[in-house]
Amino acid sequence: MPVAVAVLIVVIGFVLIFSVAWLWQLRTENAGMVDPVWAASLGAAALFIGVCGTGAAVNRVCVAAGGAVWGARLAWHLWRRNRGKPEDTRYHAFRERWGKHAARNMFGFFQLQAFISMLLAIAFFVPAYARDAPSPLCIAGFVVVWIVAVAGEAAADRQLKRFVADPANRGKVCREGWWRYSRHPNYFFECVHWIAYAVLSIDMPWDWATLAPPVLMAWLLLKVSGIPILEAHLAETRDGYRDYMRTTSALIPWPRKTRMNKARTNR
Repeated sequence: MPVAVAVLIVVIGFVLIFSVAWLWQLRTENAGMVDPVWAASLGAAALFIGVCGTGAAVNRVCVAAGGAVWGARLAWHLWRRNRGKPEDTRYHAFRERWGKHAARNMFGFFQLQAFISMLLAIAFFVPAYARDAPSPLCIAGFVVVWIVAVAGEAAADRQLKRFVADPANRGKVCREGWWRYSRHPNYFFECVHWIAYAVLSIDMPWDWATLAPPVLMAWLLLKVSGIPILEAHLAETRDGYRDYMRTTSALIPWPRKTRMNKARTNR
């Protein structure tokens, strides 16, 4: 399928999917379902682009399989996490801020997700439409980075789920596993996932464009709708979270700051 046609279909698909999702949240008054919809729609886009692309077969297999499996796992996890729960703190804050204009502004927010999804899909389009196959080293690099990303994110999600499920941990801060070294290890591995396609695309036409998705994802999580809003809420509702913020890396897993580290910093 010509790339222009594929792009048009994907754009229309995202717009329609997020429009239906917006109508759904009008009925439920819970915008949290945008998260699993986002993951599922991108996974479906990867599968579509991989199947319909005109590039080398190995490129298309990597895109279709990598994107679809990532999207299916994340969508299923987010759906189970949000099902039957109150609206996510981030989206509830938007709704309260927008007041009587919440329905209209929420539609714009959902369409913004469609636009962001299209930008992220660049990571799928570039390799799926590249005629030449990547080097064995790039393929191996893609596989390794993809496995680290998806396995790491799944592990972080599982660790947090297990911690939250224990009634004894109610109101406490999770410091188990990856959460001991990063306040948001799931977000970190999400960014790493998008790096996998940049590795696959090395030396392909437009390979530089595949750097945009991981950079965009990191910026959104660090500066816009991810960490800032979530941590403002957690700092007020979780005992010890402010200390957790002072001693633990926000995104990249890193050794925790000790009292000695802090003493040196304050000199």
